[in-house]
This record gives sequence, structure tokens and C-alpha cells, in this order.
Amino acid sequence: MEQKDIESLVQAVQKALFVEIEASGRHVHVTAEQAQRLFGHGLTPKRPLSQPGQYLANERVTVVGPRGQFEHVAVLGPERKEAQVEVSLTDARALGITPPVKPSGDVSGSPGAVLQGPRGQVELRQGVIAAQRHIHMTPEDAARMGVKDKQIVKLQAFTKRPLIFEEVQVRVSPDFATFVHLDYDEANACGFCPGDLGRILP
Repeated sequence: MEQKDIESLVQAVQKALFVEIEASGRHVHVTAEQAQRLFGHGLTPKRPLSQPGQYLANERVTVVGPRGQFEHVAVLGPERKEAQVEVSLTDARALGITPPVKPSGDVSGSPGAVLQGPRGQVELRQGVIAAQRHIHMTPEDAARMGVKDKQIVKLQAFTKRPLIFEEVQVRVSPDFATFVHLDYDEANACGFCPGDLGRILP
């Protein structure tokens, strides 16, 4: 068997059994109206992210809480229908906020914060969450691994400090690429390095 055939076989086995892990740092999503208030224009793409159509914007904001603030926080595009600030629980303590752990996109009942940009600021009544650890999956990969949308699974992380994550939500859509998303608290806990893999446990 030639080397390229061996590499193809390894990649096929890897795709069938494992999911690549990514670490997601603190970031903000804003509406089109809020982008105008903060920056005087809409979001402008800097580089694409792993999820199709998503990008890191050139724009940055300061997130202000009751006890502290973070400057130069990443803004992700495109604009959304509702603002969201995703932080780790460690970040939240520095801000003086107690966010709920929720799936991304569900900000009901969450605390707010102030976003400051070069042209103005926006006061959010709600929107600060610690995102529930989750796996974005294509329908094809979900079918191959035997999981469904919104299913809660356990994930074994093959990292420098291997551990098993519980309460991991599967999110299935043809608009997704298949990746695990952990926040920095979780990534640091397992000694994550780019390219690390995880496996959904039966």
C-alpha cells in the first residue's frame, strides 16, 4: 500500500471516529443597528472561521461589567438578530457578572453588560452567557456517529490532560462544519492544543 493510500485510510478512520476540538475565546455578536452605533458602519470581515459563513471581524469592542472590563474583545460576524456576549466563567468573575450556562443563541434571563466602540456604546439588558460546550455537526457526520440534533452526549478529549466532558450538546445543521467548541476554561482544563481530537462516547 502506497503512502498516500495509508494517509487516506487514516483520515477516513479519523473522520469516522473522532471530532476535531476548537477553543473559543471571549467574543461578542451584535445586531446591524448596534454595529452602526458602535462603529459607524457594518461589520467588516478579517478572516473566516471554521463554521461556514462565519468570520472574525476587524472591529473590536470593550465589554464593561459592574466590577471590571475587557478591552479589544473580538466581534464575530455576520450580524445577528440579537446581541450576545460569550465569556468563560473566569471572565465573568472579572466582570462581576454571573452568567447562566446556556446554548449559544439563548440569552433569555441572562444578565447584561455595556459594549463600547469607537463611535458609541450599547447597553445590553441581557445577552451575557457562558456557552454550553457543544459539537457542531453536519447531518452526514451526525448520522455516521449515531447522534441527533440537541442530543446531550459525553465527549472524551484526547489532549495533554485527557478527560471526559459531560453535558455536551450536539447541534446538527447542513450549514455547519463538524467541530467541538470548548471555552478557554474547558480547553485549559484538558490541556488543549490545536488539532486535538475528541470522541463521542456511547
